[in-house]
Amino acid sequence: MMKSWKEQLTSKIPATVARDIDVYESQLQLKHQGRVEDKLFAETRLRRGVYGQRYDNGQRHDGVEQRTLSFPSGGLTKGLETLWDAPGMQRIKIPFGGLNPEQMDVLADIAEEYSDAICHITTRQDVQLHYVHIDDTPDLMRRLAAVGITTKEACGNSVRNVTACPIAGVCHEETFDVTPYARACAYFLLGHPDVQDFGRKFKVAFSGCKHNACGLTTMHDLGFIARIKKIDGEEKRGFEMYVGGGLGAVPYEAKLFDEFVPEEEILPLAQAISRIFAKLGEKRNRGRARIKFLVDKLGIGQFREMVLEERKILPHDDAWTAYVKELPSYGETPLKPAKALTHIETGNGFDVWRKTNAYPQKQTGYAVATVTLPLGDLTSWQMRQLAGIARRFVGDNIRTTVEQNIVLRWVSEADLPALYEELQRIGLDQPGAGTIIDVTACPGTDTCKLGIASSRGLAGELREKLGARFLNLDAAIQGLHIKISGCFNSCGQHHLADLGFYGVSRKVGGTTVPHFRVVLGGQWENNAGSYGLTIGAIPSKRVPDFIDQLTEKYLKERNNSERFQDYIQRVGKQELKSLVDKLSTVPPYALDRSYYSDWRDPREFTVNDISTGECAGEVVSMIDFDLQAAEREYFEAQLHFDKGEYQQADEIAYKAMLQAAKGLVRTQFRDVKDDPDQIVQEFKARFFDTGIFQNKYAGGTFAQYLFRRHVDEGRNFTRDNARHLVEETQLFIEAAHACNLKLIEQQSAASAKLPDNQTLATNA
Repeated sequence: MMKSWKEQLTSKIPATVARDIDVYESQLQLKHQGRVEDKLFAETRLRRGVYGQRYDNGQRHDGVEQRTLSFPSGGLTKGLETLWDAPGMQRIKIPFGGLNPEQMDVLADIAEEYSDAICHITTRQDVQLHYVHIDDTPDLMRRLAAVGITTKEACGNSVRNVTACPIAGVCHEETFDVTPYARACAYFLLGHPDVQDFGRKFKVAFSGCKHNACGLTTMHDLGFIARIKKIDGEEKRGFEMYVGGGLGAVPYEAKLFDEFVPEEEILPLAQAISRIFAKLGEKRNRGRARIKFLVDKLGIGQFREMVLEERKILPHDDAWTAYVKELPSYGETPLKPAKALTHIETGNGFDVWRKTNAYPQKQTGYAVATVTLPLGDLTSWQMRQLAGIARRFVGDNIRTTVEQNIVLRWVSEADLPALYEELQRIGLDQPGAGTIIDVTACPGTDTCKLGIASSRGLAGELREKLGARFLNLDAAIQGLHIKISGCFNSCGQHHLADLGFYGVSRKVGGTTVPHFRVVLGGQWENNAGSYGLTIGAIPSKRVPDFIDQLTEKYLKERNNSERFQDYIQRVGKQELKSLVDKLSTVPPYALDRSYYSDWRDPREFTVNDISTGECAGEVVSMIDFDLQAAEREYFEAQLHFDKGEYQQADEIAYKAMLQAAKGLVRTQFRDVKDDPDQIVQEFKARFFDTGIFQNKYAGGTFAQYLFRRHVDEGRNFTRDNARHLVEETQLFIEAAHACNLKLIEQQSAASAKLPDNQTLATNA
């Protein structure tokens, strides 16, 4: 009889890790027996990286047919059936993106045996497998643990994967190699008692330099940038430390905690910060539970004082400095000796690939080769083949990247042509790494339950269209970054892109049409130096046209070698919004049905024809008018913000929220006055307290943005406060749009039940 994976791998898995997996498996068995409540088991599985996922008629939006797996029958509680009547997603932690060929082989095996044979690289250097059955997860975890990979705390209210620059140690501009520090932080915080009581997730990043996009420290809960400081005549390693950043629905820039933290202090300070977050962070309102809200509430000065006081009372831990003693012996070993490339291949695509995908290391004679993965995907066969290629050319020197690619480090330059031929053989020879065709996208409506529009479908379409003419694009256009999210939550990091997009929906002629909001002004460089703001929504099918027209406009109007970001700032959002408005028209369904389906999905986005039996067209037009007015005021607030007029921006953003709320109230109470107190009171009573405004896209949370601003009589009109309110206003308006769609659908359904000679009353 064949041994189980548990029996086969016992000797290869550390005892504490094996015990943790056994505990999880026991909880799973108890859940099958109905002896563990849903809420408890949900946190149990999430803290092991096990997610539920979305299904759409067995078809993914990228055209790949889903593998159908049935859920085992017998002894299941209703809660478990609801969550796991179909396979889910397994997230796998890869600290700082570091992989070796043996690990890649195992990833390929489990993707093939338990998943749909696709390994997906995420924007946090993780690996995700979709369509994994929950009963397979314990063995999957054991097989990963046997080669040093964990899924522990890959999800849930925990410290997520610690990320770091994928070219750390070989970069020309770095201060020093941050790899061993990122590794030490990742494993110090993994399972630590002081990180088990967070209200939300916590993300950490390391960067070797300040001016590139290495670690994107600005957008992290905790970020470290390498620094060297001379103390008593001796050069000392340390870090510029930031805290309280984050994207999500409303992005916050991290605040400088300290200009220089010595290397031996980064772990105890990370622990102290964790304790303060666990102690004072929001627990009830998940929409305000990230540490960015705590830092914003306390102010960085008070937060710093509290952390330093907590640091003083921490019990000593040898682990704080154990890794520091090992730093002198740390280093990567090249598989092959350095050798210059003397013969340049031309005509077979190598020269183009080398230009975009090969980075000369600071170590002479070596290069980093980027393996571009469209949409972050590679098949299990490709992963296994790539592991073999790595064994031949670089050994263990492999990393994943936040741009959803894989890099092979320490390639002897003379081997680049042979490496390229091998990548050609397995279909991973695409050029354009880090360029406009290297589009980042979250899973969107393919598998995410919160996805509104098909981010992957749009990303695939843009990559194909732009890739076909990549060589003919101006260099300034080639260097732009496109990032796409399926909803406002910024999993695709749209706030950081030159050209960012996130999915929304609009009602056109009674039918829901996929749209994307356009985000401009983001900065990928300087560790996510600035966040973009949205300037409006366009139909999904017009996004390629928008990119073409905007980039053409930029090339015609730029001043000499003016950068795209500088051009966007100079021209201003008012002029750019006219381009969005020009592309916002959706033709009637009878004239062009293509607008009513999402990218790479043949089905109609939604079909809800409400023209027959619709009870009050004028009410619909009234709310549309009010929401349009709110959008206009929101945009005006942005213009004031860009001019540095923060009080005007703040006040007009608040006015826009009131306008959207008033529009909803007028669908039930047409005579509501323009008095803010009455608007808020009526909105709260009619839409918030009744639950109508709440939806799966966090509409209830967004209502709090209006309520908090309404009672803030001593408002402090700072840049940060104005920016946050502008972001919150856009989310409130978007939630108002979603609420309006719900009202229309409810009215349509109610009308359909009435006799032909009756109509619905529309005023209350």
